[in-house]
Amino acid sequence: MLSFGFLPECPWAALEDNCYPERNRRRFTKRAIDNRRVCLYRHMKTLGIPSTTWGSAFDRALFYGQVPVEGMKMIFSEDWKTFDRNHMWHPYTSMRTPLPVYPVVAAKGVRLVLEDGRRLVDGMSSWWAAIHGYNRPELNKALKCQIRSMSHVMFGGITHPAAVALGERLIELTPPPIEMVFLCDSGSVAVEVAIKMAVQFWHAQGVVEKRKLLTIRSGYHGDTFGAMSVCDPVTGMHEIFSGILPRHYFADAPGCSFGDPWDESDIVSFADLIAAHHGEIAAVILEPIVQGAGGMRFYSPEYLKRVRMLCDRYDVLLILDEIATGFGRTGKLFACEHAGISPDIMCLGKALTGGYMSLAATLTTRKVSEGISSGMPGHFMHGPTFMGNPLSCAVASASIKLLLESPWRERVETIEMQLKEGLSPCASLAHVDDVRVLGAIGVVELNHPVDMARVQKRFVDKGVWIRPFGKLVYTMPPYIIGARDLTRVTRAICEVVSEE
Repeated sequence: MLSFGFLPECPWAALEDNCYPERNRRRFTKRAIDNRRVCLYRHMKTLGIPSTTWGSAFDRALFYGQVPVEGMKMIFSEDWKTFDRNHMWHPYTSMRTPLPVYPVVAAKGVRLVLEDGRRLVDGMSSWWAAIHGYNRPELNKALKCQIRSMSHVMFGGITHPAAVALGERLIELTPPPIEMVFLCDSGSVAVEVAIKMAVQFWHAQGVVEKRKLLTIRSGYHGDTFGAMSVCDPVTGMHEIFSGILPRHYFADAPGCSFGDPWDESDIVSFADLIAAHHGEIAAVILEPIVQGAGGMRFYSPEYLKRVRMLCDRYDVLLILDEIATGFGRTGKLFACEHAGISPDIMCLGKALTGGYMSLAATLTTRKVSEGISSGMPGHFMHGPTFMGNPLSCAVASASIKLLLESPWRERVETIEMQLKEGLSPCASLAHVDDVRVLGAIGVVELNHPVDMARVQKRFVDKGVWIRPFGKLVYTMPPYIIGARDLTRVTRAICEVVSEE
């Protein structure tokens, strides 16, 4: 079972408002201590921690309350780690021979605090999401304020200010003619919603044969079935499901890298497919400018411009998956701005809530929304249980406000320059195929897959958190990272890659 050396900062802070109203926390009156005792007892019972394991941790938490991060340590028994190893599935990990996991007990700024007290500079933003770093007072406050009124309410037949405020802000930020918002649970679900929108749009127009999709190789759109069907059949990690997934059209991946001179032959494969099959293609779907988990490739904005032109010529909807690129990661608020184009449907997620809660959005034009509503069955056929969750919407609005009020462009530009300089030594290594940087994304591509368990440990030993995959060692740090911490990240990448 669990045993605690100290209780972490956040649980006590969450309890303090309701359970410990005394302003002076150093006045240990009997009444104050009794209030704390009842509050802490209820909280630990809620966590399912048997009272037999509390020991002196209860007394320390009772008298000292919130413990500074500098002195915080949470000690778990081996039973907890064994349970995790034997029963908890982690992403892309075998249950027979699971990769090592590193217990994190706190996160603040750009640092993750491990159980043993080590602090890691986070070079991943928790898979692109935590753009502001961790434990931001502004985002914490947004959640606390919202939870005082309600944490959740169904969105069917009901609305609430948090959802409406977020929808208004998203329409304000995204390129016109985007003006309709569908809130959903996660990035993969946002892609599912986008695909269903496209297919149902044409079905409502009586063009039922338009139900295929066109995409490009080396793309990645998520792990649910519709999303998997438009991921690269090989690099998209879902090859074993190819026999049961819907079959769509795949053009060659763009060959012109970001910043390279445009070569018109680069669009030929895509142009040939859309010309030949536009009568059955409902939509084109792709990641604008940056192909993420399918290969971390950066391609020319001219390619995206040509795609938009061809979609218009052949009357095909364009879906842009901005889940990974949205909210500044590439140096533009949305990656499609590099090409100066707008999609018919846009998917957002990841950084939408600043990494605090799971939330995504699928946005579209009034033409598409009215087209869907004009034919049978007369309404869009999707409705997640947690659609428009008030907590998620409140923290998303706060995250966007925090981003827009910060010098995020300058920060991303600074990160880009330092990544280019810091990762450049890797380019001279014989086993490195490419080093590339765009915005707050830095990638070192090797000519062979890395040994994940060994490489991960090496990064942790160097005090940074980097999660490679396949042949790629990459970083996309929080925008608030300082020069010294980013140097630590790039130096660790260079040192670890040189050992491969």
